[in-house]
Amino acid sequence: MRSDTAEFLGRLQEHRGILASVANGYCRDRSSREDLLQEMIVQLLRSYPRYDEKRVSFSTWMYRIALNVAISFYRTQYRHTRHAADGEGLLARIPDPVAFEDDVRDERLEFVHAFIAKLDPLDRSVMLLYLDDRPHAEIAEILGISVSNVGTKIGRIKQQLKREASALPAQRF
Repeated sequence: MRSDTAEFLGRLQEHRGILASVANGYCRDRSSREDLLQEMIVQLLRSYPRYDEKRVSFSTWMYRIALNVAISFYRTQYRHTRHAADGEGLLARIPDPVAFEDDVRDERLEFVHAFIAKLDPLDRSVMLLYLDDRPHAEIAEILGISVSNVGTKIGRIKQQLKREASALPAQRF
């Protein structure tokens, strides 16, 4: 069992990109990303005393927790948005204006972000880890699925992406 807060904060700082990657993959607006980041850090801190470095690397352990928190957060947000009866639900579906401020944004990147946002939580997690250059074996370990399942999912998602991209006007993609 671990309890050294300074050690935890150092490791968290070293691997902070993991949290940013997961938060950006699950939340489009800044406020939700900040809420999700805060929740991931809280859950990591709570779980750190039980972290066993002999069983799994810190980054793998961190990914597992971050993705589980993000999936749970996403489901809660989706349910809240879907079932809101008043104007609050409508406001939650309005796109983040910050995402449209930068006119230089590459439309292809926007398309890929939108595509990933439409994936179910497990496929989204697979793609986030894949895009973060994690090996198939590590993705499998983090998500608790087989290596062959990871490869199959990535292949299917790529095919789906190609189909959707081919349906776009040529100048757009």
